[in-house]
Amino acid sequence: MAVTREDVLKALDRIVDPASGRSVVASGMITGLALKGRNVIFALEVAPERGREAEPLRRACEDAVAALPGIASVSAVLTAHQEAANARAASSQSPPGIAGVEAVIAVASGKGGVGKSTVAANLAIALARMGLRVGLLDADIYGPSVPRLLGIRHKPQQGAGGKLEPIEKFGLKTMSIGFLVDAETPMIWRGPMVQSALTQMMGDVLWAPLDALVVDMPPGTGDAQLTMAQRVPLRGAVIVSTPQDLALIDARKAIAMFEKTKVPILGLVENMSVFVCPHCGERSHIFGEGGARRMAEALSLPFLGEIPLLGSIREMSDAGSPVAAQESAGPETLAYLHLADAIARQLRTALRPAPRIVLE
Repeated sequence: MAVTREDVLKALDRIVDPASGRSVVASGMITGLALKGRNVIFALEVAPERGREAEPLRRACEDAVAALPGIASVSAVLTAHQEAANARAASSQSPPGIAGVEAVIAVASGKGGVGKSTVAANLAIALARMGLRVGLLDADIYGPSVPRLLGIRHKPQQGAGGKLEPIEKFGLKTMSIGFLVDAETPMIWRGPMVQSALTQMMGDVLWAPLDALVVDMPPGTGDAQLTMAQRVPLRGAVIVSTPQDLALIDARKAIAMFEKTKVPILGLVENMSVFVCPHCGERSHIFGEGGARRMAEALSLPFLGEIPLLGSIREMSDAGSPVAAQESAGPETLAYLHLADAIARQLRTALRPAPRIVLE
């Protein structure tokens, strides 16, 4: 018999919060509960001053649910609302980084719909094809795309120390919230829960050893981006945009956000730059021409290349077999290999110190 939501809550109701003397369920501490087959994920909300001391309580909740017959994995996310003063104090400290990971690269955009996730996945695969040890973290909590892009339908297993083993495919180590919840389950989570989930996917996953961890960021300039900048020393950010003016306006906002948090911009990628007719070979600039290149020049930033708008990229992505993993030397595959080469050359530079974040 499949485990139900009621079964999970009943198991958690036996766990008593030592601060209140009541169960974690009765105290309203369990939020964001989601089940995917035999896998369970939920958040444990505590007061800010209890953030560190609540870790044993979080593990007790995980153990209680894991003891249910038929449960394969449990992930409990510890969340605490931060007061403004505490947040400012934390932001002035240098992030510690991820053990065994040499460089963390954010792939970001100012808005959705520009193909950022497709670029992130293909970039990671292309870097791995160059011989680097590469990971791919899907940080888009609300709209995870990596499970579909890589054709992964199974869940990660727990490894040493209770940490999750990343799923390996196409030479990558990868992790996504989409591996832990049903594809049709909406993640109705507040900002602190998203931040805690990201922190755990960085720190509670056995990533090491990696030369580079590519992070597919959610679109925009909100909590997830600031969490990444504050928790790990990002080597830099790759900004993805289409050539059209509307996308470039939002891309400029993403650039400004990373510059404000002292994260270097590795460069701009122009996605869907040109449509090449598969029948006659005629080139059409559907979304405009050269917009990202001009912006890079205006801002004195590296221009990393153009990715064409081809049906094969969409078809292979939907099929869970990205074009960068193919042995063919088509224009789409070569475009991603050239992009990876441009990033790899920057990775060969000395590691920069972790940024100090100041939020005004």
